[in-house]
Amino acid sequence: MPDPFRQRRPETLITAASRLADHFTSMTWDSVPTEQADQLGRFLFDYLGVAVNGSQTATGRILGDFAAEQGGPEQASVIGHAGRATAVNAAFANAVSEHSIELDDIDELALFHYGPPVLSAALAVAQWQRRDGRAFLTAVLAGCEAMSRISRATNNALRNRGFHTTPTCGVFGAAVSAGLLLGLDRDQLTSALGLAGAQASGLMEMYGPSMQKRFNPGPAARNGVTAAILAQKGFTGADTILEGERGFGNAFADGLDADALLDGLGTDIPVLIEHKPYSAARPIHNAIDCALDIRSRMGDAVQRHVSDITGITVRRHPDWAGYHLNPAPQTFHEAQVSLPYAVAAAFTFGRALPDQFAGENLCRDDLRALSARVIVEPDESLARGVSCAMTVDFADGRRETSVVDDPKGSILNPMTTADLREKFRFLTTGLLPADAPERVEAMVADLPNQADLDGLFDLLVVKA
Repeated sequence: MPDPFRQRRPETLITAASRLADHFTSMTWDSVPTEQADQLGRFLFDYLGVAVNGSQTATGRILGDFAAEQGGPEQASVIGHAGRATAVNAAFANAVSEHSIELDDIDELALFHYGPPVLSAALAVAQWQRRDGRAFLTAVLAGCEAMSRISRATNNALRNRGFHTTPTCGVFGAAVSAGLLLGLDRDQLTSALGLAGAQASGLMEMYGPSMQKRFNPGPAARNGVTAAILAQKGFTGADTILEGERGFGNAFADGLDADALLDGLGTDIPVLIEHKPYSAARPIHNAIDCALDIRSRMGDAVQRHVSDITGITVRRHPDWAGYHLNPAPQTFHEAQVSLPYAVAAAFTFGRALPDQFAGENLCRDDLRALSARVIVEPDESLARGVSCAMTVDFADGRRETSVVDDPKGSILNPMTTADLREKFRFLTTGLLPADAPERVEAMVADLPNQADLDGLFDLLVVKA
């Protein structure tokens, strides 16, 4: 079978990176479908609310301080903080902030988050370079497409080898977004992809009490911007970085799936962005939805019925059955990636937002007892990788069941515009002025007509 990357032009060798660079450097705002443009607006609005709230967490504050302490030219805003930092450090800090409360966007397979690496890089470079709203949005879509295509070409092998898709694939998306905003040509963007691959990193060894998971997208955003800046200055990168013998595909996965990488290139944009209503790892959301569904049938005596639960069996697709199983999380970070705890919290509180995963709730005897009653079993008959089927047994012999294939916020079960507004308001109340949700939403909607992003960032400084 001929190698699809070894088709020769008279003057050069065609590789995966160069084909992608050809495609992305030809993208313009006029070529963006209306549906994708609308999706980008929802995506940005959701990102900003999550990032503002995340900037005030322990991880967000540490990165805000770090960015300020590094000094250098004041190029781009650090969301939630006054003043500016260098573009690379602003991208780094904003990526960590937006990933700090587990309410950032997710792809349709629950493998990665677009926003922390791609939007963080694009926002920093667009503000620094004073690029207009259309250039910014086009670059964001290109970065998301690069990230999606590279994930499709390497997963699930990449994840199963222990690599975290958000940073490992996100660094390429960040480099593409930053590169377009810096005006890179085809050859320069090819080099930026090579330099991004040289910096690809991020491990799934992150599900514990530490802040590790919050950190992972930060270097991806920072490194993608760095790759683009260096390529602009003439630093060349390996154009075989994706499919080469020691390239990303072979090093991080079981090789590179050329069909998945290039299918529909130039005619299809495989960017499906989902939004999160619950402050937990996305593959857990189906179980939360099942719990809330069963809870809704309990009537007025909810707490009595919850205390009568004797067992909860959760069937998950084998893709995710071995993840998120810690029954006794000790910290905010552990709780957000614990399916047993999230299910117990959903039954107990009727919601799963940051407060439910923090503070004294982690020590409550009733939550710990209910978490311990959760059993997870693999079931390959389930329709989707994130599907969940739940059976709940009660002391009086009753049994309730629920099955969720498409969680709230997914493509087939989307959060409405009203849902996203309420989420933004919830996350920014007490941090931004009361009229901030309306003003930010209006600014985002008008972004294609804006000459730069300064006006948007002016709305995102948290009150002292």
